[in-house]
Amino acid sequence: MPVPFISGIDTPEIGSHAKCIKERKLALIAKGRLRELLAENGLRVMFSDAVDKTQTHRPLVNIYRKNGEEIGKKLLREGFATTWSPTQRNELKKTCRPGTKLPRLS
Repeated sequence: MPVPFISGIDTPEIGSHAKCIKERKLALIAKGRLRELLAENGLRVMFSDAVDKTQTHRPLVNIYRKNGEEIGKKLLREGFATTWSPTQRNELKKTCRPGTKLPRLS
């Protein structure tokens, strides 16, 4: 199952786009956490009327759990993502700094 692009958050890069090995590891952990959340029953997907800036212009979505909690905000709270906006620098670059700890799946 492809992982959707969630509006308003930025997640670590996987593969050659990652700035360091720690970012790649965090990306895999974050992807695993998102997959766990997407496996829940009763999710509601809302299109945000925005698209990403890649050549395919994939739609950005907001995904809500059965209890109304937005999955993007949950990933932010758990440390798997940072807030994204077109005018803000990528905070994930801090991931590659020495001493930065990776969040753990529960």
